[in-house]
Parts: sequence; structure tokens; C-alpha cells
Amino acid sequence: MRIRYSAPGRVNLIGEHTDYNQGFALPIALPQRTFVAFDPDPSGVLSVSSSAGGGPVRIGLDTVPGQVTGWAAYVAGVVWALLNAGIAVPGGTMTITSEVEIGSGLSSSAALECAVLGALLAAVGADLDRIEQAHIAQQAENEYVGAPTGLLDQLASLFGSTGQAMLIDFRDVTVQPVHFDPESSGVALLLMDSRVRHAHAGGEYAARRASCERAAAALGVASLREADPSALHRVTDPVDARRARHVPTENQRVLDCVAALASSDFEAVGALWNASHASMRDDFEITTPHLDLIAATAVHAGALGARMTGGGFGGCVIALVPEETAEVVGEAVSRTVCAAGYSEPGITRTHAGAGAGPATEA
Repeated sequence: MRIRYSAPGRVNLIGEHTDYNQGFALPIALPQRTFVAFDPDPSGVLSVSSSAGGGPVRIGLDTVPGQVTGWAAYVAGVVWALLNAGIAVPGGTMTITSEVEIGSGLSSSAALECAVLGALLAAVGADLDRIEQAHIAQQAENEYVGAPTGLLDQLASLFGSTGQAMLIDFRDVTVQPVHFDPESSGVALLLMDSRVRHAHAGGEYAARRASCERAAAALGVASLREADPSALHRVTDPVDARRARHVPTENQRVLDCVAALASSDFEAVGALWNASHASMRDDFEITTPHLDLIAATAVHAGALGARMTGGGFGGCVIALVPEETAEVVGEAVSRTVCAAGYSEPGITRTHAGAGAGPATEA
């Protein structure tokens, strides 16, 4: 019997690089999804193909890190992490299609992991809670693929809900729904894709994580969640100190954003997004001149706020824009970015979508 499952990409509204620092983040699931169609069989091998032209790739059910590389490593990593959790999965044929742009900062990798995970769990009738599923998917990405990401992407893909953001506390690993429907207040959420791709397995993401760990050690705290911004002078390395400052200030911006959303104060939310982008640009140093130009142009043209979203060094910018100026803002960003010699950005409206679950098509 064919099993169909899907999981969404995500946009992080605010709270970047806070997940592995045991802080807070506020993502939404996107309408765009990754679909898996799985036909189990007793072959003892998983044959995986992608509609994007990859495959078929044959994955042994006893696979170990290093055996499979490229996009199929995410699938193999889920098989491996499930076996580590004591869940043996069947072989079969798996076909993957996706609406989530790879490398755009919208977490195509977590969408793939969570869709594959859901299909494999359905095949064996295993019932795991979503927190446990998130840890398994994260282990696949961290230890099999080799990308040292936090838990944000997997939790967002699994817990997403239409019209809701998710306040994630990474110290306690809890997820609380937060109403997010800017359109009801006459505000559009624009997603502006720079068309510049990034790779989390690259060195810059890992370097930021290592910098945070050094700063926490210098401050004598378990994580930068506990860091007092006024004590950062004790971090003697100036680069580590700047990057450390981003985390507690970003955590506070997340909490302030949740409070502003409770009263639908999107001007306050926009101001927090601007401050978040500045912190990522100046302290954490994960934006690029290209992304900075997109964000600054959007605000100059009338957006309430704009910020890079995702791990950085490429990907997307999000902006909150009054409905009546959404088209003007989009046109200004496209015109300015192209005049600066960059590729024309992809600009779309988006909203909070549903989380992972069984699919009717793949």
C-alpha cells in the first residue's frame, strides 16, 4: 500500500541562531511542502528518487554516516537515526517532490527529513510524539549529514498550524502557539528570495556555533540563554563578544515580538525585525550586502520592518508591509536590487501554513 506524507518548509519570523543557544524563536510553517510517496517492500533496500532529477539512490537499511552523500544523505540519515532509536524500517521505493526551494533559507532539509520520517513511521505503525520526531530528524542532519543545525527547523515543520506562529523555548523544548494573521490587520507578509543559495554544512554556520560556545564558557554559563549582556566585557575575544551579544538581545526581541502580536501591533513587530536584522548584520555577521540592500530598500519604500530569515549568508528576507503599499515595496526592491547588479529577487506573499502530516498527493 502506498504511503503519502508531506512536511512544510518554514520561515523564522524572529530568533536567529538562538536554537542551539537554548533561547527562543518564533517561526511559522510555510504553505510550500515536500511530498513523499513510499511503497514498502521486503527488498531490504530503500530506492529513493527525486523529481528534481536525483536518483534513484540505493540506501541500505544498515547505512552509517559517510555512505550516502548529497541530497539523499538526508533520507539515509533518517533511516540511520530511526535505527538508532530502535525502529527498523522496511525497504521499498520512495519518490520525493518538493515545492520548497533548496538553499533558500526556508529549511528544505527539515521539510525533507520530516516528510521521510513521517512516511517511514507510518509504514511500521510507530507512534512517536512530535518532540521525539524532531530530535530524530535533527540527529539525521547533525550526525549523518554533518550540518550542526539546532532544533528550530524540525520543530517548525512538525508543529506548524495555519494562522499560527510557534514560540519555541529551546531550553525546555516546548512549543506554544502564537496567533499570526497580519492580513486581518491589513498587513502583508512578503517573502523576498535573494536567489543566493547557502549551505549549512559549510564552515560559517559551524564557526558561529563555536563562537557562541567559547563565549558561554568565558562567561561561566551553560549557554548564552543565561548570559547577561552587561557582563560581555568578560569575553576577551572581541569577535566572540559581538556574536555573544546577539543571542540575549535576540531572545528579548522574540519575547517582545510575541507581546506585540498579542495586540496586533505590527508597527512594533516591524521595529523589532529591523533591530534583529541590524544585530545579525553588525554583531553576528551573518547577512550579506545583498541581503542588507533588500531589507533596507523594503523599509525605505514603506515596509514596517524587514529582516533576513534563516541561517544566513544567502536566502530570503521577510518584510511586513501595509497592504496598500505591498506592490510599491516589491517593485522598489526589484528595481534597486537589479540596478545594483544582483539577480532579480523572487517576491511573493506568504502566510502561516499547516505542519507535517499525511498527504493526498505526492
